[in-house]
Amino acid sequence: MLGTSARLLELLSLLQLRRDWTSANLAERLGVSTRTVRTDIGKLRSLGYPVIARPGVTGGYRLSAGTAMPPLLLDDDEAIAVAVGLGAAAGGSLGIEETSLTALAKLEQVLPSRLRHRVDALRHAASVVPGAGPALDLTVVSGIAVAIRGHERLRFGYTKPGGPEEPRHVEPQRLVGWGSLWYLLAWDLDRDDWRVFRVDRMRLRAPTGRRFRPRVIPERDEVDFVVEQVLRAGWVHRARILVHAPADVVAAKLVVPVEIEPIDDTSCRVELGSDDPDRLALWVTQLGVDCEVIEGDGLIAALERLGARLQRAIGRTPDAG
Repeated sequence: MLGTSARLLELLSLLQLRRDWTSANLAERLGVSTRTVRTDIGKLRSLGYPVIARPGVTGGYRLSAGTAMPPLLLDDDEAIAVAVGLGAAAGGSLGIEETSLTALAKLEQVLPSRLRHRVDALRHAASVVPGAGPALDLTVVSGIAVAIRGHERLRFGYTKPGGPEEPRHVEPQRLVGWGSLWYLLAWDLDRDDWRVFRVDRMRLRAPTGRRFRPRVIPERDEVDFVVEQVLRAGWVHRARILVHAPADVVAAKLVVPVEIEPIDDTSCRVELGSDDPDRLALWVTQLGVDCEVIEGDGLIAALERLGARLQRAIGRTPDAG
């Protein structure tokens, strides 16, 4: 016979199957009396699980929706499906990336080793069509999320474009998803200042286990701080363009970090940047509307190269008009 705690978990698992159970059915499955079933149902209710009783011959017990979210029990396949689904949502552009990361970090922290191996195997076996940004390493992102939630210092290797990997030691503060990229806002212990790191350039090292007290950025919003740092210092090539389209239309078409300044109902100014000017040119062409380059010699040269390439693709030379 199962102990009380194990029996309650088994009872909860049965009720989560979304069907009605009679006392006799549950008693048979659990190997207890119907009186014990009624007692256990009362214990689940006291823990916040909304178990309702349906009278009649076809009635029974059923787990109903309540006013709060109680803990769920998942079997192995369900847990794997949820982890993979959260990972996909974290790497998408649905507006729930940060929430998905938080949920994923909580789930992976309690997954048994055998399930973590299956989740990792699925990640390595699956592929996605390349998009505008680099692939998201869920192991790195979830590790960062766990460290942020637990106020634990992080050590990692960080690679800047064209440079070697450098060791960094930080107090992680906030993950910010912007466009197709993720950034970590952290207090850099070696430089004694705030720094913003691109997550796809990070390679986590073994957890330090050392805790810290979260700091506060004086008179600043964390997300705004990250945006400013990325726009002002995070890119090698930056440009400003005048776009002849409403700001909300431009924001919906560009899936990269940009700063948009509305001018009127039909135009806006956009500041964007990248480590590659040719990528800037491609992003501008994705707008599908007329625009003018206000600042950005690198973007102008990249657009000229792209225009010449497109002319050759249709059998024309750039000087043919």
